[in-house]
Amino acid sequence: MSGTPTFAVAPSFMGLARFDRRAAYTLAGIPLDIGVTNRTGARSGPAAVRAASRMLTDGDHPHFWVDPTKLDIADIGDFPIALGDLAESYRLIEGQAEGLNHLLAIGGEHGITLPLLRALRRKVGAPLGLVHFDAHVDTWPDNFGQVYGHGSPFYHAIQEGLVDPKRMIQIGIRSPVQREVWDWTIGKGVTILSAQDVHALGTVAVAERVRQVIGTSPAYFSYDVDCLDPAFAPGTGTPEFAGILPWQSQVILRSLTGIDFVGMDVVEVAPAYDVSEITALAAATVIWDYLGLVGSKTA
Repeated sequence: MSGTPTFAVAPSFMGLARFDRRAAYTLAGIPLDIGVTNRTGARSGPAAVRAASRMLTDGDHPHFWVDPTKLDIADIGDFPIALGDLAESYRLIEGQAEGLNHLLAIGGEHGITLPLLRALRRKVGAPLGLVHFDAHVDTWPDNFGQVYGHGSPFYHAIQEGLVDPKRMIQIGIRSPVQREVWDWTIGKGVTILSAQDVHALGTVAVAERVRQVIGTSPAYFSYDVDCLDPAFAPGTGTPEFAGILPWQSQVILRSLTGIDFVGMDVVEVAPAYDVSEITALAAATVIWDYLGLVGSKTA
């Protein structure tokens, strides 16, 4: 090996030394967690994911054979938010996402996806497809009486026409959910694959189902680490028993060739609940795999 030892890699994502907003791919942290309904701490997710990403700097991606750090890519740091004000934080996030070519966001809670989709919908000019890994449907119409929160981003995204629910697929769902919320989601045309579905169908069939649902029009990728079984991702605010396995998640993502992804986020890493850094490493690896997937088309 040559170059910087792993423990000395710079604290940006994968040690990136470029920090401007003009790159083809832009990483940004969004340290927001004031809309969570259980354990706080996802505000520390961006720093933890960046730190864990040092493990991914020793060579090319062994599946896509690209080095993500050699892409036209920058880490622009963290978006400022409005402390204690969720609606204003969403406004600030949306504004800061404007003008970026292809944003890869590190959360923070899942509520950050809503303002990111608002900005991207204007850029694309049509509702987006959505590949959504999660334990929760996140289509609750409110969060314990609050309009916004990490349980409702896709309710609002569907209602606002940001995503096309018939081109939306959720993978790993297994949490308690009110029947009316489930029926509303299905009724809008969303495809739901539970964690048990993933185990039963297998990764090849799941990836093919994703491609069938999404088609060839622009799509967004949103990954909540609580889709994983909590044995492999304990550092999250709302862990749910009996999730999908990391290798299943990885095989599915790596198989999503041919989809026109135009942005992504990884959310809900709360490192205080995971002293071993495995949750942050899982999130960093998802971003690394995503960069391999989209970067292999242009490298």
